[in-house]
Amino acid sequence: MNPPATRNVERVVIATRRSRLAMWQAEHVKQRLHALYPRLEVGLLPLSTRGDELLEVRLDSAGGKGLFVKELEAAMVDGRADLAVHSMKDVPVELPEGFVLAAITAREDPRDAFVSNRFATLDELPDGAVVGTASLRRAAQIAERRPGLTIRTLRGNLDTRLAKLDRGEYDAVLLAAAGLRRLGLAARIRMLLEPAQSLPAAGQGALGIECRSADRALCELLAPLGDPASEVCVRAERAVNRALGGNCAVPLGAYAELQGTRLRLRALLASPDGRRIARADRTGDAAEPERLGDQTAQALREQGASEILAQLAAPR
Repeated sequence: MNPPATRNVERVVIATRRSRLAMWQAEHVKQRLHALYPRLEVGLLPLSTRGDELLEVRLDSAGGKGLFVKELEAAMVDGRADLAVHSMKDVPVELPEGFVLAAITAREDPRDAFVSNRFATLDELPDGAVVGTASLRRAAQIAERRPGLTIRTLRGNLDTRLAKLDRGEYDAVLLAAAGLRRLGLAARIRMLLEPAQSLPAAGQGALGIECRSADRALCELLAPLGDPASEVCVRAERAVNRALGGNCAVPLGAYAELQGTRLRLRALLASPDGRRIARADRTGDAAEPERLGDQTAQALREQGASEILAQLAAPR
């Protein structure tokens, strides 16, 4: 299929976070745009977001994943940028009015990665070993499997987290395999956690390209960057999150796999300490990913997710 006409779109600016991984992602989209539209001028606008600045607190107590995207959206509103590139796992399930995901790219490895300088596998860690992660989802699942481990919050960009590991502040850290692979750091991975061991976050491994919904010409320009199979999976995963009011204060995992015309969706919702976990595994029509997501969310409620959510919402 030929790419759509650019309709007088001659130059675009991509808003991006300043981290090395975010810059890689923006540059990747820039290169893909150049391949499709050789005459298109593409610039980058690196920005610092509140999510990047608040490194000493958990995201769930500081305002959630939207902290990584609000400044980028503001740049699009005031005309400094035309689009933004996000890790889909960082994109809130509800976009602000006037914004749309114009494309969801082909997914990288969606799994979580175990990284350690001393231990080859999660099971080799002795009780009391310190494991770092910024994710309540990862922490809950690891706590369920290995309740004797000490799990500590680990914030910062990818290089910062690895540096803290290398300084001996942690015995191991849990990271997204996709980010390590994209930055040429796959050799740091000691063990890949399969979905049965650590269910990924909704959208993990995929990139989302956001722009203003009113900019129809740009939406049309960006559409060929999307991957239909990845989009179907991510839509189903995000539907689970949406149905349960998911945010980064909720340890929730969702992972979909396309199997011909069918879609398998696994999801879980946990208490932060991993002592209570509701799980669901459903298959449905790939043409209706949101419906499957809603059905899977309902299955989680039947397994006790509502009680877990009530506990999470209770004053502490």
